[in-house]
Amino acid sequence: MRWDIFCHVVDNYGDIGVCWRLARQLVMEFAVSVRILIDNLDSMQRICPETNPDLAVQHILGIEILHWVMPFPDLVPADVVIEAFGCELPTRYVTAMAAEKTGPVWINLEYLSAEPWVESCHGLASPHPGLPLIKYFFFPGFTAETGGLIREAGLFSRRDALQTNSAGLWQELGIPGPIPGETTISLFCYSSAPTRNLLDAWANSASPIRCLLPEGAVSQQVAGWAGKSYLAAGECIQRRSLILQVIPFLSQENYDHLLWACDCNFVRGEDSFVRAQWAARPIIWQIYPQQENIHLTKLNAFLDLYCQNLIKEAADALHAFHRSWNRNENPDWDAFWTHQKILQSHAISWADQLGKMPDLTSSLVDFCRNRQ
Repeated sequence: MRWDIFCHVVDNYGDIGVCWRLARQLVMEFAVSVRILIDNLDSMQRICPETNPDLAVQHILGIEILHWVMPFPDLVPADVVIEAFGCELPTRYVTAMAAEKTGPVWINLEYLSAEPWVESCHGLASPHPGLPLIKYFFFPGFTAETGGLIREAGLFSRRDALQTNSAGLWQELGIPGPIPGETTISLFCYSSAPTRNLLDAWANSASPIRCLLPEGAVSQQVAGWAGKSYLAAGECIQRRSLILQVIPFLSQENYDHLLWACDCNFVRGEDSFVRAQWAARPIIWQIYPQQENIHLTKLNAFLDLYCQNLIKEAADALHAFHRSWNRNENPDWDAFWTHQKILQSHAISWADQLGKMPDLTSSLVDFCRNRQ
């Protein structure tokens, strides 16, 4: 079985992050042939350093990577075509799909959402208005009535091993491991986040906090808070209770390791959001902003689902912090983190609950096989 995955990069690391994880799992666990077509290879290089942005065609980990440019070349369509996140396939490619004796299975892999309507739309067929083709809508999600979440085989055992002994990770990053009583936090967010307010709260914390900040656009925003014009990987700023450590932007595998090792993870978009849930640590999610604040409805739907089995005080604090963080207000760190133990226990239960469902890639493979 041959698969083509089309990815138009909107959120620099969320879209390509999901597509690249999907491609890797398909090759490694299902032995299918995968070709991924990407319009922004610079973003791909950040999460997969082996990528050469100047090449039109390259192969990494057994996956063929094509730079998606126009005019689009003549390609023989694959058996399964993934149109990731509603990106529009090139007209020439769609015409070639229709010309095949047996048309491919055409999947619109949708954005992740916890909204209730997703369950009723998952798997729906949409016939093409003018060609003998059918597109199926496939929704990732948090319930058995959706497509699930990307989760590779053995993920939990690798996570548990690193959480038992994370010394190697700190050595690799070139920073000291946590000291007793210190809270270690990873901070990955959009430039719109109220980082200054949060950093001030951490600096005034009653207990020590170490913030690990990947080098990038947000680190330059934080540089102003630190009284500098630029912050490079390796720099360390201490202000009262806070140690701010700038680290290199990490590959997907190493970013997973960072999430596993931290006490709390601030994440953004879709890919890091899912990976933070598998880390089984308390999370704060900055959702990709949309016009008319539509994204806040999506955020609240997730929080309502996530907090179903969480005691009211902790759930209220989690909701309040997310509202402030996503509205560029002043989040109350102390009110949130006073529930650390409860939030930690809940994060483990949540990950275990999700882990009992079929993973997204397996669900996709089964769905496509049943339609060929």
